[in-house]
Amino acid sequence: MVARPLKTWLVQQGIWAMSLESMPLAAGYLKATALADERIAAETDVQIHNFDGGITLFGMANQLFRDGRDGAPDVLAFSVLGWNYQEFAALAETFKQLNPDGWAIFGGNHVSQQASRVFAMHPYVDVVVNGEGEFTFRDLLRARLDGVSPRSLGDIDGISYRDESGQVVTTKDRPRIEDLDEIPSPFLTGAIPLTGADGEFRYDVALLETNRGCPYKCSFCYWGGAVGQRVRAFSRERLRQELELFAQHKVHTLVLCDANFGMMPIDLEFVADVIEIREKYGYPRSIETSWAKNKSAVFYKIVKAMKDAGLHSSFTLALQTLDDTTLDLMNRRNMKVNDWESLAEWLGKEGLDCYAELIWGAPGETTESFMKGYDRLANHVSRVAVYPMLILPNTTYHTDRERFGLITVRGNTDDFEYLLSHDTMSPQDNQYMHRFIFVSRLVAENPVFRHIWGPLRTLAGITQSALIRSLMDWFEHDPHPGTEPFRHGMVNSFTDSDVLAPVLTRLYGDDEAKDMLRRWWHETVVPLVPPKVRSLVDTAFEFDLLTLPAYTMPGHEPSSRYANETLPKVEIDGVAYYVWRDVWKGFDVPALTLALRRDEPYEQALTETVSSIYYKIGANNFLPSTNHEEILYYMGRLERQVAGS
Repeated sequence: MVARPLKTWLVQQGIWAMSLESMPLAAGYLKATALADERIAAETDVQIHNFDGGITLFGMANQLFRDGRDGAPDVLAFSVLGWNYQEFAALAETFKQLNPDGWAIFGGNHVSQQASRVFAMHPYVDVVVNGEGEFTFRDLLRARLDGVSPRSLGDIDGISYRDESGQVVTTKDRPRIEDLDEIPSPFLTGAIPLTGADGEFRYDVALLETNRGCPYKCSFCYWGGAVGQRVRAFSRERLRQELELFAQHKVHTLVLCDANFGMMPIDLEFVADVIEIREKYGYPRSIETSWAKNKSAVFYKIVKAMKDAGLHSSFTLALQTLDDTTLDLMNRRNMKVNDWESLAEWLGKEGLDCYAELIWGAPGETTESFMKGYDRLANHVSRVAVYPMLILPNTTYHTDRERFGLITVRGNTDDFEYLLSHDTMSPQDNQYMHRFIFVSRLVAENPVFRHIWGPLRTLAGITQSALIRSLMDWFEHDPHPGTEPFRHGMVNSFTDSDVLAPVLTRLYGDDEAKDMLRRWWHETVVPLVPPKVRSLVDTAFEFDLLTLPAYTMPGHEPSSRYANETLPKVEIDGVAYYVWRDVWKGFDVPALTLALRRDEPYEQALTETVSSIYYKIGANNFLPSTNHEEILYYMGRLERQVAGS
């Protein structure tokens, strides 16, 4: 009689509720590495269970354990991050009820080096993996096949477990993987299935690592435990094979899970391969990543190559703060990232999309210093992503919290530590700034407004923060019922991190919400604009509303005033669009904003024109995610912009 295979499940969950799946890259690496071992491949059945961010804990439990005790796995391994820590702990507890002899394994950034806390809170977890997990997980499966007790795993490096007496044992660190090609490709091996039942690519984007490691030691970051370390890269040959596979599946967007892409010459080689493969297959069309903090000559060569090839990206200025004291405490003063203004100016003159990242709540920062930095940054980059500071395990802020006077609270549905106050931030300041962040993310980051910022700043003297504060005040005091969802979201943004998505979806897909913005604009903003440029600025505002993605909220009738899914469909260069014929009768607003960014005369852009507007199909797959890097591709574009893409 042949023994049944060791049933092994890998569980991963994305952060966002989306129509498409989020690619389970971490689980894919683990599965591919495990199955490269001949014995494991012969004696083990490894399956990935990939859950959407919107599924409930009860929903996950029912899917995993619907077959009861007989269907429970022998090994249940979780890729744990802050947003799923509590839910995965609950699933591990249920698993142990069904199979007391089963192994529950936790790995991932949020639990690495945190075994004492994990085991104290969740005694049904058997093993915590510290550091890179691919070969550690393989060794754990080998031990399970050999009949080793989960209380006797001292021969396996890079883990923590409890011995027979209940004491926590942490084995020696496993050396980081030097040759990353030793990790089998989850795509080339088929460990991650790329298509669904319809034969189409099943994920929102393709996730890919080209390297691992980060040379910096920022106080807020724990990049997979690889901070302050030499960068190690996958081979060009392997990456090219993976790119070919993605292109064959018509993957539009690659998201590179690298800490500093664009820093090394091999990154330029990677982009050259992407461009060559795109010329052959027509895909991919864009690359999103965490760009190198220090923009070297390599970065500029990459940007130029991508521009010449029409390969899109949102180039990121990951500044986090512009305040010198805060930068010192962040351990970022030695980074050339703060020589950013010339780079932003160059990107703007090249007509390339660029956005910046700031963190609110870093020790040393005050409301005044933050607003000063925000507007200085917005003078160059209107799309500013502002995120509240989270205190993550193993970071300097976490280990030296008393030095900064941090007062935190754990999330009610996640396991992040949220800041209430510290030595330079009062609770009242923090609450106010969370409202600012909510509105900034709503209209500037995602971005509902794209073209009004430059004209307002340059021609009307209205700063970006002033406009956001104006909208904050409107949400606070406007009595119209249509404003209530936005007021509720803003007021509750400090205590509920999930309030943005439904409000953003409403703004994109509900006529009443757009009309609310128009009332605010005409009653509050237009009177502040000098009369001689009011018509010009107002035209830019109307263009922003008209070019929001073609989307209608469920339960609403398609609008005759805004783009929606009833528009005719066309295909251009392999991309499907809705097209609204001859709808725009005004001047070329994108040309105006580009001229202002370049500090050039703009009068030639003010000639009235008639143009159709094209809206890429599929915005509904991304709107609930608040993924501003992706939703940008679904904004309406003029006919000349589509023809030139």
